[in-house]
Order: sequence, then C-alpha cells, then structure tokens
Amino acid sequence: MVLSSAKVMVVDDSLLMRTIITDIINSDPALEVIDTAKNGKEALEKILKLKPDLVTLDIEMPGMDGLQLLELLMDKYPTKVIMLSSLTKFGAKATMKALELGAVDFVQKPSANNFLDLKKVGQELITKLKTAQHAKIPIKPIKQPTSLSADAYVSKIDKYTSKINQPSNLQWIVGIGTSTGGPRALSELIPKIPGSVPASFLVVQHMPPGFTKSLAERLNGLSKLNVKEAEDSEYLKPGTVYIAPGNFHLELKQDKHKSLPMISLSQREPVSGHRPSVDILFDSLAEISGFKLLAIILTGMGADGSKGMRKLKQKGAFSIAEAKESCVVFGMPKVVIEEGNADLVVPIDQMANVVTQKII
Repeated sequence: MVLSSAKVMVVDDSLLMRTIITDIINSDPALEVIDTAKNGKEALEKILKLKPDLVTLDIEMPGMDGLQLLELLMDKYPTKVIMLSSLTKFGAKATMKALELGAVDFVQKPSANNFLDLKKVGQELITKLKTAQHAKIPIKPIKQPTSLSADAYVSKIDKYTSKINQPSNLQWIVGIGTSTGGPRALSELIPKIPGSVPASFLVVQHMPPGFTKSLAERLNGLSKLNVKEAEDSEYLKPGTVYIAPGNFHLELKQDKHKSLPMISLSQREPVSGHRPSVDILFDSLAEISGFKLLAIILTGMGADGSKGMRKLKQKGAFSIAEAKESCVVFGMPKVVIEEGNADLVVPIDQMANVVTQKII
C-alpha cells in the first residue's frame, strides 16, 4: 500500500523563499506542498479551504504577520505549524511567542545565497515537518502570570540578596531536559514555582544559538525565579534557573572538597546529535555529592536524557517524567517511563505543584 504524502502549505512574503522552501519540501516523497501564500490573510483563507496537514510560517510579513495568523489559526483551525525564524533579537523573541501560541517547532530561516546553509536547514526542516506530523497540537492556553512591572523587577533583584537566596541555603539541584514542545512546557512549569525555593534549576532545551537567550529572557519576565543563560564558571545560587546556551554542553563540576557546584560549558562533540545534551547534564549531576537531586524529563523527540536518568536513579535521585497526555511529542519521557526510571509521571499543568512540594 502506498501512503499518501503529507500536505504542506508554505507561507512567506518572499517569492524566492517560497520557491526555495517548496523545492526543499518536495524533494522528500513523504511531503507535498499543495499551495503557497504571500501574507497572513491569503494564508488563512487558503488553509481554511485546503486544510493542509502542515504549515511552514514566516514571522515577518506585511499586513497580518505570522504571529497574528498563528493565533487566528489555533482558534479557527488548529494546525501543525513550523515557524521559519530569523536570527535577530526580534525574530528570536517572536519565535518564543509563537511556540507559546501553539507552533510545534521552528527552524532558522536559510540564507538564499548559501548552499551549505540551504542544505543544512533543508534537512532540518524536513525532519521537523515529519516529527510534527505525529505531534500533538498544543492549543490549550497557558495560564501564567503577566510580565513583571519595573517596580516588581527591582523587588525581584533585591530578593536575590536576601538570606534565603544565598548559596549556603542551596539544598536541591534540579535538572530538566526537553526538546520539541519544550519552550511551551517550560512556560507552564518555571513561572509557577516560588522564587524562594532552596533549589537551583539547570535546563537543557534543544535549541540553536541565539534563541536560548530569548527563551531565558521570556521566562525571566514571567517568573519569580531568576532565569538566565548559564555562564561558564559561575557557582549555583538558590532560586535561579540556568538555561544551557545553544551549541554548548552544560555540566556541573565539584572539587574534591565537595563544595558548591560550578557550571562548566563546553563545545565537545555532540551526543546523539545534540549539543547541548540532556545526557551530558544528567551524567554530571550524578557525580555531585552533598545535595538532593531531582531530574525532570519533558516533551521531546528521541531518547536524549534516558541514559543519564538511569545513572541518576542509581545515585538515588528522584525523577519525574511528563505524561503522554500533555506532551507535544511523547518521545524522551516515553523512553524514561518504559525503562522504569520515572518515580512520577505528571501532566505539565500539575508539574509545578508537584516539584514545589518536593523541594520545599
């Protein structure tokens, strides 16, 4: 039996880019571009009429832009969307917003005159479209606090000089690993955790350079915790979330005196195609002494983190996996659960409460 190709709609205001993206997608027999659109209004009309399986969506377009279209689309005809994002400050911030609104994933927009870039992005786009075919559309609105006001932000900074957030009060180290669907899951989890917890959080999110900084800034603006991109050689502080920079492995190091752990960033070889790698982070946590350990695996394709989770369980760490019902892609948690290495299986909307109760 011959399986039919997945129907794809390409939305971009550039004729050249629409042609390039169409050629890339049509090069794979499992995918077929059924139409294109040059702006949000035209795209909405065509999507509602043609009902494609998948959509590639540019962010910056005249008239109705990509974010406006995505919001309307999720309301009228929820569709699996891959964003095409430019590596600019605006583009990265808009991408984080798109993922919160319901886009499954994104790829960095290719350079039209760079063959190697086109080839690399083309392969990534095809892979992510095929993954999106089997993904769950995350259309449930995220309930979270609004961004902090300027006064609240000053108060937040002052809070981290208080006694409760001094390094000597650190009791828990929490490792979090995620991939496809991760930014939205993290937006459900991190902002709901109190800022006064005696824990540091280390996050590996599969994401290219430039976008992790915007992810950290977005989460920081919504959270009582202090959220930042991790920096090499900084010591852990309670009430702080450290996000691995794109293209860098994130590890913890501890000297022979078993003192306060320190962050180590490196660009050694990718592990199972990933840099940063969840397994690298979890392996390093398994070597830490003197602190309670909690490992969390969230939505994502593949099995990154499963080997490291096995080591952490052998060291007595507590583990949580996201439940299938809330995962955009039930891959990474599924492996951990099937291997018997999840102490709890929790949907994302209950995760913050479970984590908070565990670490306070």
